[in-house]
Amino acid sequence: MKPVEVYMTPICGYCSAAKRLLNAKNVAFTEIDVMADPARRSEMVQRSGGARTVPQIFIGGASVGGFDDINALERAGKLDALLAD
Repeated sequence: MKPVEVYMTPICGYCSAAKRLLNAKNVAFTEIDVMADPARRSEMVQRSGGARTVPQIFIGGASVGGFDDINALERAGKLDALLAD
């Protein structure tokens, strides 16, 4: 399985929803709290091509967007293939 990173804040409902979806699929992921470490927010913006909202999710180093995006991938049956090595 490709590495998954989730840039998030602890007060974000969409971040919680994204983590619930990944946990339900038994996907291990790294949480990066941009509230606790503000320097990581500029890293997130740069890596995502300018996206400033959380969550920002990366699979295998590639930006896939936020919760709505991975939820749409899951509903379309495409998330598992994206996660696979």
